[in-house]
Amino acid sequence: MRALSSHRERHVADRIGWLRAAVLGANDGIVSTASLIIGVAAASTEAAGDTSAIVIAGTAGLVAGAMSMAAGEYVSVSAQADTETAELDRERRELVDDPHGELAELAAIYVARGVDAATAASVAAQLMAKDAIGAHARDELDITLGARARPVQAAFASAASFMVGAALPLLSVFVVPPGVLIWAVGAGSLLFLALLGAVGAKTGGATVWRGTVRVTFWGAFAMIATAAIGALIGGAV
Repeated sequence: MRALSSHRERHVADRIGWLRAAVLGANDGIVSTASLIIGVAAASTEAAGDTSAIVIAGTAGLVAGAMSMAAGEYVSVSAQADTETAELDRERRELVDDPHGELAELAAIYVARGVDAATAASVAAQLMAKDAIGAHARDELDITLGARARPVQAAFASAASFMVGAALPLLSVFVVPPGVLIWAVGAGSLLFLALLGAVGAKTGGATVWRGTVRVTFWGAFAMIATAAIGALIGGAV
């Protein structure tokens, strides 16, 4: 019989935080910048012939989007981190004020999961003797101390990935003829989105084709809608 210590499983839960921020940032960078470029190009035949306006719009969208992603991610993750800190501080006070009550509470959690009362009490006592706050954070608060929210990391990951994603359709403006700019940016961006969806799904251990189709579909929808609005406004003005 193989020793239990030889059993190893690879999980991706520790990647969820940065993976979510990176995929979201890159996806948003590609979709928003490509849509902006296509919308500006579709709004005016002059803009399609003179790419300077498109480059200005795309660059402004890249910078503004990266800053917005970083600020939004920092604020949201900071709120999550503050909530986690407050919950842990309260749990530490409760462990000091009522250790027996906290022991009974932890044991009750294990009983509710299907462990018999005697075993649950024994396990709870052993876990609290080793790391009381860790046991309560994990099993009562659903907080893993080693994987807590990191606002600065999430902000930088979102901003950097947004800039990388936005740079892809923006660079296309410099390498394709103005006459086929809309189609080239659209096709190239969809290819980038498909690759992003596949990589994100593979890294996260999810189904590759599903992630690819999901990201590509919504990217195409956004670009088609923006092109239609740009052409409509361009024709009106």
